[in-house]
Amino acid sequence: MRIKPYLIASAAALAIALPAIAQQTAQTQPPPTATPTRSPGAAPPAQTEPSTAPSLDTSGAGDETAIEEVSPANLQPSQPVQPPVEYPGWARRDPWVVGKLDPAGEGLGENPWGAASGAFLTTLMRRMNTPLASRWAHIALRDALLAKARAPRDVNPIDWVAERSWLLLRMGEADAARMLVDGVDTDRFTPKMLQVAVQTALATADAPALCPLEPGMRKYDSATQQLVDAMCAALAGDQDSASAQIDDARRHGRIGGIDLGLAQKVIGAAGSGRAATIDWGPVDSLTAWRFGLAAATGMAPPDELVNAASPQLRAFEARATLLPAQQRLQSALVAGGLGVFSSQSLVDLYSAIYDTTDPTDLPSTDAWQLRQAFVGKDEPTRLAAIRHMLDVGKRGLQKEAARALVARAATLITPDKKLAKDAPDLISAMLAAGYDGAAARWIPTIGGMDNEDGDRCWAMLALGAPDVADVGTGRLGAFVRRDKSPNKLRSALLIAGLAGLGRISADSANSLNRRYGLGLGLTTSWTRMIDSAGARGQAGTVLVLTGTGFQTPEWAKIPAAHLYHAISAMKRTGQDFTARMIAAEALSRT
Repeated sequence: MRIKPYLIASAAALAIALPAIAQQTAQTQPPPTATPTRSPGAAPPAQTEPSTAPSLDTSGAGDETAIEEVSPANLQPSQPVQPPVEYPGWARRDPWVVGKLDPAGEGLGENPWGAASGAFLTTLMRRMNTPLASRWAHIALRDALLAKARAPRDVNPIDWVAERSWLLLRMGEADAARMLVDGVDTDRFTPKMLQVAVQTALATADAPALCPLEPGMRKYDSATQQLVDAMCAALAGDQDSASAQIDDARRHGRIGGIDLGLAQKVIGAAGSGRAATIDWGPVDSLTAWRFGLAAATGMAPPDELVNAASPQLRAFEARATLLPAQQRLQSALVAGGLGVFSSQSLVDLYSAIYDTTDPTDLPSTDAWQLRQAFVGKDEPTRLAAIRHMLDVGKRGLQKEAARALVARAATLITPDKKLAKDAPDLISAMLAAGYDGAAARWIPTIGGMDNEDGDRCWAMLALGAPDVADVGTGRLGAFVRRDKSPNKLRSALLIAGLAGLGRISADSANSLNRRYGLGLGLTTSWTRMIDSAGARGQAGTVLVLTGTGFQTPEWAKIPAAHLYHAISAMKRTGQDFTARMIAAEALSRT
């Protein structure tokens, strides 16, 4: 399903086609955006055309200023919206330093962006298609965007927060985006920040969060703003005003159908006593407005609309706690595969389902099987339960989520060469959640496995284990010769990862590359830029560029050269753990 890039209301209502946050490509599905329906007879809204995307200046490739902004005017402070509140001086927050994570504590150093141009980084972020191929790259990029580090040069600091938040939303990270939005005083909001704040409120199903944004919203669409006024009046206890405004919107407004009905449902939930009948029958798409207001009132959208939505919207539903845990389960598996949900978050959701299930029904549920994976009476029982849970995710994002789900349980299985058929899945699961030390305990058992199982285990551990497994030339050569993947993809990714981590020499990598034609010597403007960022110690810039180089949902479409340069740059900027996990994930998922 292709979702048009608008925030809420009609195309003119908070249209997100502004060059600051537009994402107009055929390859990606942006996060849920909204297009409330118009009442019959309403004039079609005018559309705002996106500006031309900045071009890549390959003549200066490798320099942070290689990507130029559309106009120098974009670097000037945007006109702030009318302040809705007044802040005392002691409550002011520094707009240049907004974030939640200590960059040094996350392995990003004190200054993740270094001397990189904010205009350069903004362009990369704005043009990035999501989801990314790598779950671990997603996690690392999210943490970099959440880092409480000073904004880079050449950028309005408030707009810098908006760009980070907008990318987080496109990654499905609703809560992370809200953390950044909440870090900016609302009277300092620029138009770009306001638009992203509206989108964030809808993604988090937080209708009251729209209320401080009312004054600024008047500039973009009076029809939508009237509905927001009505909802906020009801939430403030002014039921008469809310009823009058919603009645006026029904008679004279340009928005009708389910979009008006959902606003009325919010008003009713606030205590007006007005009932709202929601008919999803005529609805063919789930927008941000529809999802946000429905979830805010505890209403689950129909499964067919959710299943047809983008992975990002599925991640929004996964964290909508007003919806029942069972209703959110399938979306949680999507969120887990993306990297939005951690291993522990998935376990917690299954625990909530376990707690709300009738005891007589428990033995037939996956929640029961997950419990058995952790506390089964013996190891065969636990292993059988792990196998069952791994089958929950048959492919793609769900498969990776299933691995993360059972990761902790997998660490409780004693390494044994007799478990050779289970070992690849167990090791994949442990590495999906970062249990690299536990996974490394399987290294001594690899020698007793047959070639196929042994090769799969050895490749992941050679990349992901904290202590290097056997990576001699003979072992590598045997792996490459036995590799049956298309164009020896797995061999190319393995050698790229080992070379990037410094676990084999450049001479060995070059020799194998020439012998088998693995394509590791590919050089592009992107490889030069990420090499430059790594050499300059810009850990955050490296992760943004990694996201740029991993813009596909499938590992099979990632050039091995991209993996090599990304891993090498991470290693140079002190991100060894992340580099190992991404490299191992490449072998786990191909």
